[in-house]
Amino acid sequence: MNELFVTLGIESWKPMLTTLVLPPVPMLLLILAGAALLRRRALGWLPLLLGVAGLWAVSTFACAYALVAWLTVPPPALTQQQVMALRGAPKTAIVVLGAGRYPLAPEYGAPALKPLSVERLRYGLWLARQTGLPLGFSGGRGHGAEDGPSEAEVAMSMANREYRQPLRWAEGRSRDTNENAIYTVAMLRRDGIERIVLVTHDFHMRRAQVAFERAIAREGPAIAVLPAPTGMRQPRPPTVVDLMPGGDGFRLSWLALHEWLGRLAGA
Repeated sequence: MNELFVTLGIESWKPMLTTLVLPPVPMLLLILAGAALLRRRALGWLPLLLGVAGLWAVSTFACAYALVAWLTVPPPALTQQQVMALRGAPKTAIVVLGAGRYPLAPEYGAPALKPLSVERLRYGLWLARQTGLPLGFSGGRGHGAEDGPSEAEVAMSMANREYRQPLRWAEGRSRDTNENAIYTVAMLRRDGIERIVLVTHDFHMRRAQVAFERAIAREGPAIAVLPAPTGMRQPRPPTVVDLMPGGDGFRLSWLALHEWLGRLAGA
Protein backbone atom coordinates (compact mmCIF):
# COMPACT_ATOMS: atom_id res chain seq x y z
CA MET A 1 0.00 0.00 0.00
CA ASN A 2 2.80 2.42 0.85
CA GLU A 3 4.50 1.71 -2.47
CA LEU A 4 1.20 2.44 -4.24
CA PHE A 5 0.94 5.81 -2.49
CA VAL A 6 4.50 6.62 -3.56
CA THR A 7 3.84 5.53 -7.15
CA LEU A 8 0.69 7.67 -7.35
CA GLY A 9 2.43 10.62 -5.69
CA ILE A 10 -0.18 10.86 -2.93
CA GLU A 11 2.02 10.21 0.13
CA SER A 12 0.76 13.50 1.57
CA TRP A 13 -2.70 11.91 1.87
CA LYS A 14 -1.51 9.49 4.55
CA PRO A 15 -2.18 11.75 7.59
CA MET A 16 -5.75 12.41 6.40
CA LEU A 17 -6.47 8.74 5.67
CA THR A 18 -4.98 7.74 9.01
CA THR A 19 -7.33 10.14 10.78
CA LEU A 20 -10.33 8.63 9.01
CA VAL A 21 -9.61 4.97 9.79
CA LEU A 22 -8.33 5.27 13.36
CA PRO A 23 -10.32 6.08 16.53
CA PRO A 24 -12.40 7.99 17.34
CA VAL A 25 -13.84 8.46 13.81
CA PRO A 26 -15.11 4.85 13.27
CA MET A 27 -16.76 4.81 16.71
CA LEU A 28 -18.33 8.21 16.18
CA LEU A 29 -19.73 7.05 12.84
CA LEU A 30 -21.25 3.99 14.52
CA ILE A 31 -22.85 6.21 17.16
CA LEU A 32 -24.26 8.55 14.53
CA ALA A 33 -25.55 5.62 12.45
CA GLY A 34 -27.21 4.11 15.50
CA ALA A 35 -28.80 7.41 16.46
CA ALA A 36 -30.16 7.81 12.92
CA LEU A 37 -31.57 4.26 12.88
CA LEU A 38 -33.28 4.72 16.25
CA ARG A 39 -35.74 7.04 14.56
CA ARG A 40 -37.08 4.05 12.58
CA ARG A 41 -36.24 0.81 14.41
CA ALA A 42 -34.84 -0.52 17.66
CA LEU A 43 -31.94 -2.08 15.72
CA GLY A 44 -30.26 1.30 15.94
CA TRP A 45 -29.27 0.47 19.51
CA LEU A 46 -26.71 -2.06 18.26
CA PRO A 47 -24.33 0.28 16.36
CA LEU A 48 -24.89 2.97 18.96
CA LEU A 49 -23.87 0.71 21.84
CA LEU A 50 -20.98 -0.76 19.84
CA GLY A 51 -19.71 2.74 19.13
CA VAL A 52 -19.93 3.81 22.78
CA ALA A 53 -18.37 0.56 24.05
CA GLY A 54 -15.57 0.76 21.49
CA LEU A 55 -14.81 4.36 22.37
CA TRP A 56 -14.76 3.51 26.09
CA ALA A 57 -12.51 0.49 25.52
CA VAL A 58 -9.84 2.24 23.43
CA SER A 59 -9.73 5.04 26.01
CA THR A 60 -8.61 2.69 28.82
CA PHE A 61 -5.08 1.66 29.67
CA ALA A 62 -6.22 -1.97 29.97
CA CYS A 63 -7.19 -2.00 26.29
CA ALA A 64 -4.18 0.10 25.26
CA TYR A 65 -1.67 -2.24 26.93
CA ALA A 66 -3.38 -5.25 25.33
CA LEU A 67 -3.30 -3.65 21.89
CA VAL A 68 0.39 -2.80 22.22
CA ALA A 69 1.16 -6.41 23.21
CA TRP A 70 -1.08 -8.13 20.64
CA LEU A 71 -0.77 -5.87 17.63
CA THR A 72 2.79 -4.55 17.83
CA VAL A 73 4.50 -7.48 19.64
CA PRO A 74 7.36 -5.35 21.03
CA PRO A 75 10.72 -6.99 21.72
CA PRO A 76 12.11 -6.92 25.27
CA ALA A 77 14.20 -4.04 26.53
CA LEU A 78 17.97 -4.40 26.42
CA THR A 79 19.31 -5.92 29.60
CA GLN A 80 22.16 -4.33 31.52
CA GLN A 81 24.37 -7.20 30.38
CA GLN A 82 23.55 -6.50 26.73
CA VAL A 83 24.30 -2.80 27.20
CA MET A 84 27.65 -3.58 28.83
CA ALA A 85 28.50 -5.99 25.99
CA LEU A 86 28.14 -3.11 23.53
CA ARG A 87 30.90 -1.06 25.13
CA GLY A 88 33.41 -0.10 22.51
CA ALA A 89 31.90 -2.48 19.95
CA PRO A 90 33.58 -1.89 16.56
CA LYS A 91 31.65 -0.64 13.52
CA THR A 92 28.50 -0.17 15.62
CA ALA A 93 26.21 2.87 15.72
CA ILE A 94 23.21 3.87 17.81
CA VAL A 95 20.36 5.31 15.71
CA VAL A 96 17.38 7.15 17.19
CA LEU A 97 14.22 7.51 15.09
CA GLY A 98 12.27 10.76 15.33
CA ALA A 99 8.58 11.07 16.17
CA GLY A 100 7.79 14.68 15.30
CA ARG A 101 8.80 18.21 16.19
CA TYR A 102 7.19 21.59 16.85
CA PRO A 103 8.30 24.25 14.34
CA LEU A 104 8.33 26.72 17.22
CA ALA A 105 8.11 26.25 20.98
CA PRO A 106 7.34 29.77 22.29
CA GLU A 107 8.79 29.07 25.73
CA TYR A 108 12.17 28.28 24.15
CA GLY A 109 11.89 30.67 21.24
CA ALA A 110 13.08 27.86 18.98
CA PRO A 111 11.87 24.59 17.43
CA ALA A 112 11.51 21.65 19.81
CA LEU A 113 11.06 17.90 19.61
CA LYS A 114 7.70 16.39 20.50
CA PRO A 115 7.55 14.29 23.69
CA LEU A 116 7.97 10.90 22.00
CA SER A 117 11.03 12.18 20.13
CA VAL A 118 12.50 13.51 23.36
CA GLU A 119 12.03 10.15 25.10
CA ARG A 120 13.79 8.36 22.26
CA LEU A 121 16.64 10.86 22.10
CA ARG A 122 17.15 10.71 25.85
CA TYR A 123 17.46 6.91 25.75
CA GLY A 124 19.80 7.07 22.78
CA LEU A 125 22.01 9.56 24.59
CA TRP A 126 22.01 7.36 27.71
CA LEU A 127 23.02 4.33 25.64
CA ALA A 128 25.79 6.34 23.97
CA ARG A 129 27.16 7.38 27.38
CA GLN A 130 27.01 3.83 28.71
CA THR A 131 28.66 2.23 25.68
CA GLY A 132 30.84 4.93 24.15
CA LEU A 133 29.19 4.25 20.76
CA PRO A 134 28.55 7.04 18.23
CA LEU A 135 24.98 8.30 18.01
CA GLY A 136 22.81 9.30 15.07
CA PHE A 137 19.28 10.64 14.68
CA SER A 138 16.93 10.10 11.74
CA GLY A 139 13.95 12.35 11.11
CA GLY A 140 12.98 14.97 8.57
CA ARG A 141 9.56 16.57 8.22
CA GLY A 142 6.63 14.16 8.14
CA HIS A 143 3.95 14.14 5.49
CA GLY A 144 1.78 17.21 5.97
CA ALA A 145 4.12 18.72 8.57
CA GLU A 146 4.66 22.47 8.83
CA ASP A 147 7.76 24.05 7.32
CA GLY A 148 10.81 24.55 9.47
CA PRO A 149 13.98 22.70 10.45
CA SER A 150 14.01 18.91 10.28
CA GLU A 151 13.67 16.75 13.38
CA ALA A 152 17.32 15.79 13.00
CA GLU A 153 18.41 19.43 13.06
CA VAL A 154 16.34 20.06 16.19
CA ALA A 155 17.70 16.89 17.82
CA MET A 156 21.28 17.89 17.03
CA SER A 157 20.75 21.29 18.59
CA MET A 158 19.07 19.81 21.66
CA ALA A 159 21.79 17.19 22.18
CA ASN A 160 24.47 19.86 22.02
CA ARG A 161 22.71 22.55 24.02
CA GLU A 162 20.96 20.56 26.74
CA TYR A 163 23.01 17.37 27.06
CA ARG A 164 26.45 18.57 25.91
CA GLN A 165 26.62 15.37 23.86
CA PRO A 166 26.97 15.88 20.08
CA LEU A 167 25.47 13.58 17.47
CA ARG A 168 27.74 11.89 14.93
CA TRP A 169 25.04 11.65 12.27
CA ALA A 170 21.85 13.58 11.53
CA GLU A 171 19.59 12.33 8.71
CA GLY A 172 16.99 15.01 7.94
CA ARG A 173 15.39 14.00 4.61
CA SER A 174 13.06 11.21 5.71
CA ARG A 175 9.31 11.68 6.00
CA ASP A 176 8.30 8.28 7.41
CA THR A 177 9.74 5.07 8.83
CA ASN A 178 10.55 3.58 5.43
CA GLU A 179 12.58 6.62 4.48
CA ASN A 180 14.23 6.65 7.92
CA ALA A 181 15.57 3.23 7.05
CA ILE A 182 16.54 3.90 3.43
CA TYR A 183 18.45 7.12 4.06
CA THR A 184 20.02 6.02 7.35
CA VAL A 185 21.30 2.71 6.02
CA ALA A 186 22.88 4.45 3.02
CA MET A 187 24.50 7.05 5.29
CA LEU A 188 25.94 4.51 7.74
CA ARG A 189 27.19 2.18 5.01
CA ARG A 190 29.38 4.98 3.72
CA ASP A 191 31.05 5.07 7.14
CA GLY A 192 31.56 1.31 7.29
CA ILE A 193 28.96 0.61 10.01
CA GLU A 194 28.09 -3.09 10.32
CA ARG A 195 25.63 -3.03 13.23
CA ILE A 196 22.84 -0.64 14.18
CA VAL A 197 21.44 -0.36 17.70
CA LEU A 198 17.97 0.89 16.78
CA VAL A 199 16.19 3.15 19.29
CA THR A 200 12.48 3.83 19.09
CA HIS A 201 9.39 3.18 21.21
CA ASP A 202 8.31 -0.37 21.95
CA PHE A 203 5.10 -0.06 19.91
CA HIS A 204 7.04 1.23 16.87
CA MET A 205 9.96 -1.15 17.02
CA ARG A 206 8.68 -4.09 14.96
CA ARG A 207 7.67 -1.87 12.04
CA ALA A 208 10.94 0.06 12.24
CA GLN A 209 13.02 -3.11 12.41
CA VAL A 210 11.26 -4.57 9.34
CA ALA A 211 11.84 -1.31 7.46
CA PHE A 212 15.55 -1.30 8.28
CA GLU A 213 16.00 -4.97 7.41
CA ARG A 214 14.20 -4.36 4.11
CA ALA A 215 16.45 -1.39 3.32
CA ILE A 216 19.57 -3.38 4.22
CA ALA A 217 18.53 -6.30 2.01
CA ARG A 218 18.11 -4.11 -1.09
CA GLU A 219 21.80 -3.76 -1.83
CA GLY A 220 25.22 -3.55 -0.28
CA PRO A 221 26.87 -5.46 2.57
CA ALA A 222 24.80 -6.83 5.43
CA ILE A 223 24.18 -4.75 8.55
CA ALA A 224 22.86 -6.30 11.75
CA VAL A 225 20.00 -4.57 13.56
CA LEU A 226 19.73 -4.78 17.36
CA PRO A 227 16.38 -3.44 18.66
CA ALA A 228 16.67 -1.15 21.68
CA PRO A 229 13.07 -0.22 22.55
CA THR A 230 12.17 2.48 25.03
CA GLY A 231 8.93 3.40 26.81
CA MET A 232 8.50 -0.15 28.12
CA ARG A 233 5.92 -0.98 30.79
CA GLN A 234 6.50 -3.47 33.56
CA PRO A 235 3.80 -6.19 33.14
CA ARG A 236 1.21 -6.29 35.92
CA PRO A 237 -2.46 -7.23 36.35
CA PRO A 238 -4.90 -4.45 35.35
CA THR A 239 -6.26 -2.25 38.12
CA VAL A 240 -9.62 -0.52 38.39
CA VAL A 241 -7.99 2.69 37.21
CA ASP A 242 -6.80 0.87 34.07
CA LEU A 243 -10.43 0.17 33.19
CA MET A 244 -11.47 3.82 33.34
CA PRO A 245 -11.32 5.92 30.15
CA GLY A 246 -8.83 8.75 29.79
CA GLY A 247 -6.82 10.70 27.28
CA ASP A 248 -3.54 8.88 27.88
CA GLY A 249 -5.14 5.49 27.38
CA PHE A 250 -6.78 6.66 24.16
CA ARG A 251 -3.48 8.00 22.88
CA LEU A 252 -1.66 4.72 23.51
CA SER A 253 -4.45 2.71 21.85
CA TRP A 254 -4.29 5.05 18.86
CA LEU A 255 -0.54 4.56 18.57
CA ALA A 256 -0.85 0.76 18.74
CA LEU A 257 -3.53 0.71 16.02
CA HIS A 258 -1.53 3.17 13.93
CA GLU A 259 1.53 0.92 14.05
CA TRP A 260 -0.50 -2.18 13.21
CA LEU A 261 -2.09 -0.54 10.18
CA GLY A 262 1.30 0.83 9.16
CA ARG A 263 2.80 -2.66 9.16
CA LEU A 264 -0.14 -4.03 7.14
CA ALA A 265 0.31 -1.25 4.60
CA GLY A 266 4.06 -1.74 4.42
CA ALA A 267 4.66 1.83 5.61
